[in-house]
Amino acid sequence: MTAKFVAEVIDSTAVFKETIFDGKVLFCTGGGSGICKRMTEAMRHGANSVIVGRNLDRLTTSAEELSNATGRTCIPAKADVREPNQLRDAVSKAITKFGRIDFVICGAAGNFLSPISGLSENGFKTVMQIDTMGTFNTIKATVPHLRVTKGAYIHVSATLHYRATPFQAHVSAAKAAVDALSAVLAIEEGPYGIRSNVIAPGPIGGTEGYDRLSASDPHEPEGYVQKVYNRTMPLGRVGHVQDIANAAVFLFSDAANFITGQVLPVDGGNEHLREPFLPYPDCILDSEKAKSLIKPRL
Repeated sequence: MTAKFVAEVIDSTAVFKETIFDGKVLFCTGGGSGICKRMTEAMRHGANSVIVGRNLDRLTTSAEELSNATGRTCIPAKADVREPNQLRDAVSKAITKFGRIDFVICGAAGNFLSPISGLSENGFKTVMQIDTMGTFNTIKATVPHLRVTKGAYIHVSATLHYRATPFQAHVSAAKAAVDALSAVLAIEEGPYGIRSNVIAPGPIGGTEGYDRLSASDPHEPEGYVQKVYNRTMPLGRVGHVQDIANAAVFLFSDAANFITGQVLPVDGGNEHLREPFLPYPDCILDSEKAKSLIKPRL
């Protein structure tokens, strides 16, 4: 039997020149950890950066790590994306330090697993506020500066809303709205020289969202979720944060200067074969069974 192909994880420096972003500045919400931290690290191709989040201690540590990893300057800016005034202050900090903003990653997000029947109004509202309103607030705070630099936005979305995904009504609604915001932003700001695109990650190993779905069913030592992904990933593996970072480097680069208003799924083809990540309809009819397959909230 022929061995299954497994796609290699490639560092962006193997493809793109290290100087393509010289003199540029990135403003990234959610940049203190996970996917957005690696996207910020990929700005090692010349850009300085500002990472934004609510936990200043974590941001400060991440900014130091990113500065050391990239050889560029990364500074932390504490802000809650739900609070427009805090975002404006973070933008002012970026302008005071660097004098410009060229790239914006709208990456702040919240999520948890819940069926609609068990989802509180406050829980739904919170995810909408962080993901959708947070994206809107970030756009409002930064767009005047991107008009000056003819900059670009990347919004971190998901593939969950392309088909109905159990336990994800709140984030599906929020991310669908983010996709729509990006498209409208592209046509309204295109005449000013601004581009706006979406990256939609599929299953990304090692992230909080992926780890939360790591099954712990004693009857399936490999884990139900892992078994699903093993048979629904055409390129032989789940995603890596570097895969998302590479897509960001491309979309911010001049090679993508005629690409705007688009959604780029980065999922190794998973969407074409995607199955529910919990056994359906058992996970709906037997909530206790579903709970046994989900790690507690991290």
